[in-house]
Amino acid sequence: MAENSLFAVLMRSRWWISFAICAAVVLVSLAVFPKDISPFAALGAFPFFIVGCIACYRQLRAPSPARLEQIQQVIAEQSWADFSAQLQTAWQAEGYEIQRLNQAGADLLLTRNGQTSVVGARRWKAAAHGVEPLRELQAAQARLKADLGVYVALQPLGENAASWAAQHQLVVLDAKSIATLIAKNQKKS
Repeated sequence: MAENSLFAVLMRSRWWISFAICAAVVLVSLAVFPKDISPFAALGAFPFFIVGCIACYRQLRAPSPARLEQIQQVIAEQSWADFSAQLQTAWQAEGYEIQRLNQAGADLLLTRNGQTSVVGARRWKAAAHGVEPLRELQAAQARLKADLGVYVALQPLGENAASWAAQHQLVVLDAKSIATLIAKNQKKS
């Protein structure tokens, strides 16, 4: 599904929005079309109903904002050993094989379904993230012939670093994404 398609946007929106669109399509269909055709026209609302159900299910299972904030505070206080162990456990629960690396810009190598991702996570606590660690990650990605480069950062990247990461197709895991990954793993335990 394309990232900015209507259904992708609705999946990221609150669940009730899809149900409201569904109801609007049904009401317009019943009001505009003749009575013998209107039930069939109203079936056009069915995809919105399905998307609303999926969004509702996902949102009910998602951790609360307070829980995410609590996890963010905990990981901000952790040592590198504890944080990397927690990341490894979370990614292993997602089905990744993990290999620890001790290279410039690369801390972990994730493998799943034949796709590899190199992760730069050692600077997760940094107050400011410049372009240099991203360059190191990209160099490690090329050196290891990884499909994807993932940079882990609790604080948002600076404007230059964010645009550089986007330009070079590096994935940036922010504090909320990290907390969600860890919370999902804790829920499974």
